[in-house]
Amino acid sequence: MILIVDDNQNNIYSLKKLLESKDFLVDTASSGEEALAKALKNDYSLIILDVQMPDMDGFEVAENFAGYSKTKEIPIIFLSAVNTEKKFITQGYASGGIDYVTKPIDPEILLLKVKAYYHLQEQNLAIKKTKQNLEQEVKGRREAHVSMRSEIDHFHLMLEALPQIAFTLDENGEVSFVNVKWYQYSNSEKVFPETHPDDVDVKKEFEKCRKKGKNLELEIRIKNIVTGDYRYHLLRMLPVYSGTIIKNWVGTFTDIDDQKRIEKEKDEFLSIASHELKTPLTSIKAYMQLLERKLKISENQDVSYVSKSLVQVEKLNSLITDLLDVSKIENGKLKINKKPNDLTAVVDNAIETIMQTHDHKLKIERHGLKEPLFLPFDAIRIEQVLVNFLTNAIKYSPENNQVIVTMFEDEEAVKVSVTDFGIGILEYKQESVFHKFYRVEESSLKFQGMGIGLYICSEIIKQHEGTIGVSSKINEGSTFYFTLPLN
Repeated sequence: MILIVDDNQNNIYSLKKLLESKDFLVDTASSGEEALAKALKNDYSLIILDVQMPDMDGFEVAENFAGYSKTKEIPIIFLSAVNTEKKFITQGYASGGIDYVTKPIDPEILLLKVKAYYHLQEQNLAIKKTKQNLEQEVKGRREAHVSMRSEIDHFHLMLEALPQIAFTLDENGEVSFVNVKWYQYSNSEKVFPETHPDDVDVKKEFEKCRKKGKNLELEIRIKNIVTGDYRYHLLRMLPVYSGTIIKNWVGTFTDIDDQKRIEKEKDEFLSIASHELKTPLTSIKAYMQLLERKLKISENQDVSYVSKSLVQVEKLNSLITDLLDVSKIENGKLKINKKPNDLTAVVDNAIETIMQTHDHKLKIERHGLKEPLFLPFDAIRIEQVLVNFLTNAIKYSPENNQVIVTMFEDEEAVKVSVTDFGIGILEYKQESVFHKFYRVEESSLKFQGMGIGLYICSEIIKQHEGTIGVSSKINEGSTFYFTLPLN
């Protein structure tokens, strides 16, 4: 908006009409006092100020404008018909004017000047506003930086206080911070602790997880640079997201060497105990089988008790076999004998075995691939996995005798699944069922077992470089599955 200040209403009228014809917004004042009051109240981009006015001339008005922060930067064009001498023109510029126009006025020249100064002021105001916005943004960023720095320092203090080795990595996987315990296993914050030659390469495993954005969890041995000993540590590395982008990674090495030693002693005990139990149990089983045959020949009614005892002996034998398998797994001695076998035949054999040992009311449906499929795997161990899946499906479906076995092949792998319609498993507990000695609390009192069958199955599939998993809904049933790679 442009403000015209003149005590002559005719001059105001003619100037206003001239400017409005070019689409300028115009306001008017007939005295210096009125002009000052309006300028402090409204926003003007240009002031056209007459020099000859009563009470307060144009120069005095301009000097008053210069005394207020709101008005001091508004450009002023002086108009004068009397004061045309050089000294008055000089005074006009000294008072804060940007131009001095003498009357009679050439309308075209005045309009050109008004347009130029108006647009220049508009640009100046826009620049000023942008500058203010930038200053606010810079201030905000500085405050955010200080706050972030404080949070990072607090986070680092927390990491320093941890009993574990703690570190952070940037989005590219480069180490950005380590706590003091790191230096017990490395001389440099940029160099990862040395791992045992027989263990996996941490950097390679992390790179796989980094590309997928997944957590990394490993049990590895790292070398203490003071003692030279390799100690077992649990390595965990977790991504920290900002939206959908990984901002950095946080990792810890937790010393589990003492725990591993105790586990090893326990596994050795289980191995020795299982072997020692196996021998007398085999003899007991043989003698009871002989006794069962004699009683059957003599048609003695007590044969049923012997048969029931043999069932319990077989359960005990299976338990001891599982404990031996766990011991072999922990000691890296579970042997997998891979050779070309027909997986379809193994699946059918497992189903037939279960059907022969369970109630005739049991119904096992066979879906999917039924043609022979040859690939390298350990037939005995894979049948062990299938029998475990089928046994569990029947065991945890006391109200339903229907089980579905599905076999599906794609370009990379073959998938075998066993579906029941039983009690189901809560979603957050599904991953844990493959852990050693884990039992779901809701079923542990009602159903017998030690929680090692699925752990053995997962290790067997792992050694076949396949995958194992479960999907389940409470009171609707579960589907346990495994895959074997075709190549």
